[in-house]
Amino acid sequence: MELLQGNEAVVKAAISVGCRFYAGYPITPSSEIMHMMAREMPKINGVFVQMEDEIASISAAIGASMTGVVSMTATSGPGFSLMQESIGYAAITETPLVILNVMRAGPSTGVPTAPSQGDVMQARYGSHGDYPIIVLSPSDVLDSYVLTARAFHLAEKYLTPVIVLSDEIVGHTREGVELPSVEEVRVKRKVLGDEIAHFTGLANEDGFAISDPEKYGRMIKRLHRKIKEGEKNIVSYRVENPDASVILFTYGSTYRVARAVMRVTAGVGIFKADTLFPFPEKALKDVSESVDRIVVLEMNTGKIHREVERVACCEVFSVTSFGRLPHPMEVLKAIA
Repeated sequence: MELLQGNEAVVKAAISVGCRFYAGYPITPSSEIMHMMAREMPKINGVFVQMEDEIASISAAIGASMTGVVSMTATSGPGFSLMQESIGYAAITETPLVILNVMRAGPSTGVPTAPSQGDVMQARYGSHGDYPIIVLSPSDVLDSYVLTARAFHLAEKYLTPVIVLSDEIVGHTREGVELPSVEEVRVKRKVLGDEIAHFTGLANEDGFAISDPEKYGRMIKRLHRKIKEGEKNIVSYRVENPDASVILFTYGSTYRVARAVMRVTAGVGIFKADTLFPFPEKALKDVSESVDRIVVLEMNTGKIHREVERVACCEVFSVTSFGRLPHPMEVLKAIA
């Protein structure tokens, strides 16, 4: 049993699966990840670099990944905004990379010390153009470890950037946890330095630029198809008390509120989404067919609520809050 902060669990997971390159810039509330990486990377013959900003940080991590080194970066709100163009570059070049975003209240500088889930749609659609992305959402310290480890494996398997959306509460909470063993990532892809390895942010085939609309369309469809075909292995969720008449849809730290409500209220269950994108459409639709109501708990204006409403076959209600978790009484009013 270890007493760990969520941000510390992220670092332990990254090192355990073989991450040996970290580039970043300190920003609240993700800074503990950087501080611990600075301390631990030299001990394992890894590389830690503090860059001048978040644009340089993600660019350095992409470059390291292109040489075959398992790589990551971490940030929060404003830094995540700066990374968006490079996330698109990693997607089109099919470069595996893990990006931790410990969300805080925005927009702009916002409230640096307050929790938020306002970046969920930015994680999916933040960079321009058509590209797929995998987005995971830990709810506690153990989740931070398990889902970070999983993010590295998904990134390497599907040759894609993977975003882990933590938040200030998850990142800074300390809990006693027993960390499971995780498998080390095996890099089997072509890397920079091989004779046939080419990389470009241009629309391309095998790294060589194309301009033909038909070829471009094939490239975009292929990028999406590899994620679509892998959905059964990518999408992760948990349903608690599936026979309930009301389901609380949660992700991230709002799961804690849902658990508190379920303990004191009969007929309430939980749909906990570990994967936000690809969205767990089929599983949620199946659950919605046998319940009266789904209540979505979020620390934003109701962004994932719209995704739930799009696929559910029952009434969908939204409980939102800003800079804090929704209060259990607010949830109970939505259930009544």
